[in-house]
Amino acid sequence: MSYPPPPPPPTTPSPSPSSSDPTPDHDTPPAVGLAVADEGAESKMGSGDEVAQMEEEEEEEECGFCLFMKGGGCKDAFVAWEKCVEDAEKRGDDIVDKCAEVTALLKKCMDAHADYYEPVLRAEQAMVEAAADAAASAADAAASANPELEEVKRGNDS
Repeated sequence: MSYPPPPPPPTTPSPSPSSSDPTPDHDTPPAVGLAVADEGAESKMGSGDEVAQMEEEEEEEECGFCLFMKGGGCKDAFVAWEKCVEDAEKRGDDIVDKCAEVTALLKKCMDAHADYYEPVLRAEQAMVEAAADAAASAADAAASANPELEEVKRGNDS
């Protein structure tokens, strides 16, 4: 049984620094401070889009979920899963199909390190149970709306 991959970490847009301020802002990431401090930074670091992509990748690597996942015993399995998801997204492949194997390895590792990954495992279990409850409710509603299905259901219960 393969599990769907965990959702990708949320990204937040970073505020763009004012181009009229030649000094780096101490609250901005180093790449932004360098781009502001050095007017030639774009030619050294690449186009504005490349700089923004580099900053976004740094933010993704530093998201709370990623830090948590990489902080336990399954860092390598998580990094492999993360790379698979990114590659599948870039190619337009189905993530569930493409990354089923690495997802299963990550899940197996997380189960082996359940003491650390318990909050994520608990959230996943709650999602599975909620989906099962929703499916059962939908089936009951369909059977109630169609008496012939209710008879088939009762016939199968005997």
